[in-house]
Amino acid sequence: MKKTLALLLAGVIALSAAACTSSTSASSAAGPAAGSQAASGAAEKKLKIGIVQLVEHPALDAAYKGFVDGLAEAGYVDGKNITLDYQNAQNEQANCQTIASKLVNDKSDLILAIATPAAQAVANTTKDIPVLVTAVTDPADAKLVASNEKPGGNVTGTSDLTPVAEQMKLLKQLVPNAKKVAMLYCSNESNSKFQVEIAKKSAAGLGLEAVDATVSNSNEIQQVVQSLVGKVDAIYTPTDNMIASGMATVSMVAQPAKLPVIVGESGMVENGGLATYGINYYNLGLLTAKQAVKILKDGAKPADMPIEYSTDCDLTINKEVAEKVGVTIPQELLDKSGAASTASK
Repeated sequence: MKKTLALLLAGVIALSAAACTSSTSASSAAGPAAGSQAASGAAEKKLKIGIVQLVEHPALDAAYKGFVDGLAEAGYVDGKNITLDYQNAQNEQANCQTIASKLVNDKSDLILAIATPAAQAVANTTKDIPVLVTAVTDPADAKLVASNEKPGGNVTGTSDLTPVAEQMKLLKQLVPNAKKVAMLYCSNESNSKFQVEIAKKSAAGLGLEAVDATVSNSNEIQQVVQSLVGKVDAIYTPTDNMIASGMATVSMVAQPAKLPVIVGESGMVENGGLATYGINYYNLGLLTAKQAVKILKDGAKPADMPIEYSTDCDLTINKEVAEKVGVTIPQELLDKSGAASTASK
């Protein structure tokens, strides 16, 4: 069993490292003509699209905006030929279930679930309505689909699997003398556990000792980060929804303590993280919208639609945070990040 898990993790590490260069699953983009046809074809019936988002933070907000904009580009406009029912669960699992039940009872034609807990709530509520998920690291691991290649049910969507191995290499580049790195994440988020396992294996290969630093609710974040001061040389946190929402608290403790924080996505950099090499969540939303158009316009079945991955990755560095925590950014990284992807906060 351990050998099988090790082989699985090795394969996923290779996938995460190649996430920015591999091609996505086949996905035909809908042009203006197709959008016009979609709009006219849907004119007889205003389609209902329910949306449940786990919590507000930059990454998930960007995925939602990309989805809505992508639908509009294809001719599906809220208030005209579709009705969007957007609901935010405020990071409460119970709210996810309540919202999922509402969207199903309202007979939505399609439901979008943003983030793993929201996706699990919807998937457990309906086996008939087409469900798209996004900002879910590994839908198969989260028991949402039979496999990422052949979902087999009413659920498909897009993964936000980030190049975790590259993020760990970035940590080593920015903090070359680091020996111990804390893995800060919510113990209740399966997507975070999945990424942390990859990060631990990558850390070991870089000569870093990984130390677990878990929280079960947002009120624990400050205390847990404080407990790391003087015990680790850096912090790594994946695309964890609870930590992303609490980045202001993380940075409030970490910056005065000169603790660099490498994060899973650029929104966390803007809110106090040091750096990341991650995907573009707006583009992930656009990719998810293309899947929605396939279902709404072409009658595609989620069972036959593979999970798709974003290939658009960006290096983002917060130079102000670097100064505050005493990190010198190598010129090669500054050149690679470029002015557009260098955050300042």
